[in-house]
Amino acid sequence: MSIKKLLGMAAVFLCAGQAYAYNCSGVAQYVDGRSYNNNAIVQNAGSAFSCKVAGWCTVGGPYAPGTGWAAAEAWTNLGSCGTTTTSSTPRSSTPSGTTSSTPSTGGNCPNWAAGTNYTVGVVVRYNNAFYRAKNENPGYDPVISTWFWEPVASCPGGTNTSSSSGNNGSCAAWVAGRMYYAGNTVSYNGGTFRAKYDNPGYDPLISTWFWEPTSGCNGSGNSSSSTPNTGTGFGAVVSETQFNQMFPGRNPFYTYAGLVAATQTYPAFAGTGDLQLKKREAAAALANFSHETGSFVHVTEIARGLYCSDWGNLATCPCEPGKQYYGRGPIQLSHNGNYCAAGAALGLNLRANPEIVEQNATVAWQTAIWFWMTQSGSGYRPAHDNIVNNYGFGETIRTINGAIECNGGNTAQVQSRINEFNRILQIIGGTAGNNLGC
Repeated sequence: MSIKKLLGMAAVFLCAGQAYAYNCSGVAQYVDGRSYNNNAIVQNAGSAFSCKVAGWCTVGGPYAPGTGWAAAEAWTNLGSCGTTTTSSTPRSSTPSGTTSSTPSTGGNCPNWAAGTNYTVGVVVRYNNAFYRAKNENPGYDPVISTWFWEPVASCPGGTNTSSSSGNNGSCAAWVAGRMYYAGNTVSYNGGTFRAKYDNPGYDPLISTWFWEPTSGCNGSGNSSSSTPNTGTGFGAVVSETQFNQMFPGRNPFYTYAGLVAATQTYPAFAGTGDLQLKKREAAAALANFSHETGSFVHVTEIARGLYCSDWGNLATCPCEPGKQYYGRGPIQLSHNGNYCAAGAALGLNLRANPEIVEQNATVAWQTAIWFWMTQSGSGYRPAHDNIVNNYGFGETIRTINGAIECNGGNTAQVQSRINEFNRILQIIGGTAGNNLGC
């Protein structure tokens, strides 16, 4: 499927290292909404930060350093402002052959080794710090390759991640990548933390918007989703159990945690109106995404092509040599213009790195939700507007592929989408509303 709507250029995706103390003398105060370039250093909320994704740094609001709920995606925390600093600049990598000292935080992590393949979730010790693999990689440098690695406060194992018992129950140890819902309590690094909001396993010490310290355990540290709809946001509309029931044979790439994380980029997605309207939008989006991917089996388009075209303005969105812009992800994002537009909205250089959409589950979900929330496609308005303003499910089909399927173009495909919509609604207990066809 081709989506032909161009918004602009994507921001360049670069990176910066992280330190844990910083001399803020002479560092400018952060100003929400001001334009910031990659590697710009500011201070805010008592800490110093380095911009790692210019597009998000400039947006501000949810990406404001130290205060925004998505700040960690845009900024690297260099440490608390103070005079007792170990480094006034981000760390550089240890040269090959140099021995790194063992951090004092304990645990049993292996030392990072160049050329070793690391899977998602592996924590390594490097340059007197710990890093967790966000994406599988063949041994990229944790300090340089921050798309693949993220700093963590300690190493799993030993005394730092063991379970502890509070006054009111026994807390489970925090686990990276596990889905947690608001109210869950975990033990981590010698303390206990309560989830303020749903999150896909963010670090309790780093992601303080999602977690808060608590004095004891409440016995709810197990984040199992066997009890549906216990969270907030998207988790209150579609639980992980329900999602697995909907798509039992899906490609493992399409994770529930990635979906939940992506919805936080657009809080109005399945977050507008009463519970029935939220369920209707969630079901409508998942039904259309499922149709585009064969029930979430296909991550990429089967018939891959270059998809480099001059619609929009090729001068502002040239195709990167050697890159292909075939369909990827839940909406099968295709064509260079769409990669530029989605990248600009998400703060990612998808023009130069379109493969991120098939490598990072959260980014893949983000591109689909970006289209759903902002693009009119071949219809009259974005799919989100069609649902929340009661134009009906049929108009979401028109937005996504109406030029081919609607007005009698392919009634079988339209009915297939409607059947999937109704099937998902039955699982989550939603109502279909009016105007199902187009």
